[in-house]
Amino acid sequence: MTQSKPFVPAPEIFKAYDIRGIVDKTLTVEAVRAIGQALGSEARARGQKAIAVGRDGRLSGPALAGALADGIRAAGVDVVDIGCVPTPLTYFAAYHLGTDSCVSVTGSHNPPDYNGLKMVLGGQTLYGEQILDLRRRLIEGDLTEGAGELRTADVNAAYLERVTSDVKLSRPMKIVMDCGNGVAGAIAPALFKQLGCELVELFCEVDGNFPNHHPDPSKPENLEDVVRALKETDAELGLAFDGDGDRLGVVTKDGEIIFPDRQLMLFAEDVLSRVPGGEIIYDVKCTRNLAGWIKQRGGKATMWNTGHALVKAKLKETGAPLAGEMSGHMFFKERWYGFDDGLYAGARLLEILSRSGDANAVLKGLPDAVSTPELNIKMNEGEPFELVKRLKEQAQFDGAVERITLDGVRVEYADGFGLARPSNTTPVVVLRFEANDAAALTRIQDAFRTAITSVWPGVKLPF
Repeated sequence: MTQSKPFVPAPEIFKAYDIRGIVDKTLTVEAVRAIGQALGSEARARGQKAIAVGRDGRLSGPALAGALADGIRAAGVDVVDIGCVPTPLTYFAAYHLGTDSCVSVTGSHNPPDYNGLKMVLGGQTLYGEQILDLRRRLIEGDLTEGAGELRTADVNAAYLERVTSDVKLSRPMKIVMDCGNGVAGAIAPALFKQLGCELVELFCEVDGNFPNHHPDPSKPENLEDVVRALKETDAELGLAFDGDGDRLGVVTKDGEIIFPDRQLMLFAEDVLSRVPGGEIIYDVKCTRNLAGWIKQRGGKATMWNTGHALVKAKLKETGAPLAGEMSGHMFFKERWYGFDDGLYAGARLLEILSRSGDANAVLKGLPDAVSTPELNIKMNEGEPFELVKRLKEQAQFDGAVERITLDGVRVEYADGFGLARPSNTTPVVVLRFEANDAAALTRIQDAFRTAITSVWPGVKLPF
């Protein structure tokens, strides 16, 4: 146990699924070094000997990754520095190098002045109380001391070999690839060329300033360059990756965005052809068409809480071969490791689409509905949870077929659904609506408007 008083970082950087803050303000080199020692101490408590550390392409990455490694080693745990790589390669390194533990220093799809830590110990993604417990260790001085070793490793070649030995395209494909100047650009072009693709590359140079557009393919405005390139070239499909490469965006030849819940239909059909009766997990924001699609193909459809760490934990618990989230995280356990990987998901998508001569037709043929994107009610800290609690306890939804309170309130109707859930990462209530037609969508939104304003008068709604 260390006797000197450790530095205790600001509480607001300890989020539900990761640690995240503004560089040099809440997330400082000193804070990250302290967190490293707390993490190393927790690793030792779990019998872990070494942690692989990777970082995305942000300008603050080298300094923060260095501080993290110093802290981990100060706790007496070895560090394997794998350099500037997508988050999925950091997860891969934990398997490939046998450390079972890893940290990705990444701000994901947040603005350039943010950074953070995604942490795995002994094969378990840290979230919720486990992340808060790192701060407790610092407050109480519950830290180990030692002199861990530092070594470097390059896992890129092993990752490329692992994916290309697993995924086989039935024919060559020409695709648009937009890396948004995120770290996926360091390896995604090489991977897809090795798979047999011809590429139209957009913003594949890693640049932590993100000079072209924000690296978040879940927002349609960030896919406009892909849509334009598909119009101007003979590429048949567009793929886009987020800032740290763990999420995938997909655009058809004619410019339609195939949102992740529809991507998951294709993946589920493919996986279930080899894993009869398999369980497919999806989060509460996904389309209501998904459950029926999975059941029709002999699978078990399981709705679960939103959050990549929560979905990964459920995947591990159930042994399901596949899971996916509306945000774009896809988790393949069949043929892969069960962690979210936008690059691997893109490869698996092309494997499926290459079996057809017309990728556009396959994607356009997936069931669709009239829906809204994710809408947010901005509130003060703590208020979103209170609003949703009141909805659960007080709100009436006439004509509803079912109320699902797994994660927020999802109200199912015969012709659509509405969802209100508190975000675990920012002080907003997340809303999503879907229906068979525009009239039903309006009716469901009206029902939610009435319910929300009745429990929280004066609230400003985004619809």
